[in-house]
Amino acid sequence: MESSADTVLAAAAAMDGGYDCGGWETPKREECRIPATLPCPAAPRKAVPDLGKRRAPPKNGYFQPPDLEALFALAPRRQASSCA
Repeated sequence: MESSADTVLAAAAAMDGGYDCGGWETPKREECRIPATLPCPAAPRKAVPDLGKRRAPPKNGYFQPPDLEALFALAPRRQASSCA
């Protein structure tokens, strides 16, 4: 009595024209092959800074802060009162 594995191998051998390879085989057709790797593209070029071009001043003018000295001026110190 044949085992199920022998039956499967006999059926596979009958399907591929009687070629008995003794097991499974890697396909070797061209459409089954992994495609060859393509070369990597070149690295992007670094942008060249434009050093000769000057920016125009802003249309609304530069920011003019309020009197900063008054904002950060120290308040006069109070004299310590004696509580004695």
